[in-house]
Amino acid sequence: MEKQAEVKLFEEKQVRSHWDEEKETWYFSVVDVIAVLTDSPNPRKYWSVLKTRLKQEGSELATNCSQLKMQSADGKFYNTDVADTEQLFRLIQSVPSKKAEPFKLWLAQVGKERLDEMQDPEISIDRALEQYLKLGYSENWINQRLKSIEIRKELTDEWKRRGMKEGMQFATLTDIITKAWSGKNTKEYKILKGLKKENLRDNMTNTELILNMLAEASTKDISQATKPETYDENKKVAQQGGNVANVARLELEAKTGKQVVTALNAKTALKAIEKTKKK
Repeated sequence: MEKQAEVKLFEEKQVRSHWDEEKETWYFSVVDVIAVLTDSPNPRKYWSVLKTRLKQEGSELATNCSQLKMQSADGKFYNTDVADTEQLFRLIQSVPSKKAEPFKLWLAQVGKERLDEMQDPEISIDRALEQYLKLGYSENWINQRLKSIEIRKELTDEWKRRGMKEGMQFATLTDIITKAWSGKNTKEYKILKGLKKENLRDNMTNTELILNMLAEASTKDISQATKPETYDENKKVAQQGGNVANVARLELEAKTGKQVVTALNAKTALKAIEKTKKK
């Protein structure tokens, strides 16, 4: 079952989701949905109590609830209760909430967007472009970011062909690549930039994005050439791909006298741009 992890936003609140390409179905984190509907300070406990009650009532929602590994706030992946759109409509009926109707409309829109994107992939690119422009990113940066998404997809497709699993294996391989070219793993990199849940790539400079793309593209090319068969062999390839970009980084730093990997993030960079425009 091929899935793509995403974070959707409903009224500025995150809802973790997975798209199952085989079943052409969205799966959403139940705890995140509970948090959105109830504003509960402890949505996990709320869901635990509700699930117990639903089981006692013989509800299929509680008994048929699936689990997927999803990334938590600490960056780690945990088994998480998920529900498809049909199951969520049933769940909404069990949760008294003023947000029920707006959330139903949101669910329908999410499903429509995915179907539209399947018919015309350019729609997803246009939608991403529009969102980045609204946030204040430059067109040059946006072009680099969209290219990085394409390269990342090529790499993850290659990992899947080599039998690697989404979740922990993908995360570990990514850490190896990032550490090899930047000197920091993903968590260390995010700490440097003062990030928590924010996407690291959305907070890279143009140069950082380019080197990260070089590292991931090199990893993909080396993998296709050497055809690693085991997890350990894929780790070695990830190290080699990251090393290609590390050589470029060190040479650039030697020529310019400036560090490539810095604490600069999107928030501070965009504020600086706004100040410049006002002068």
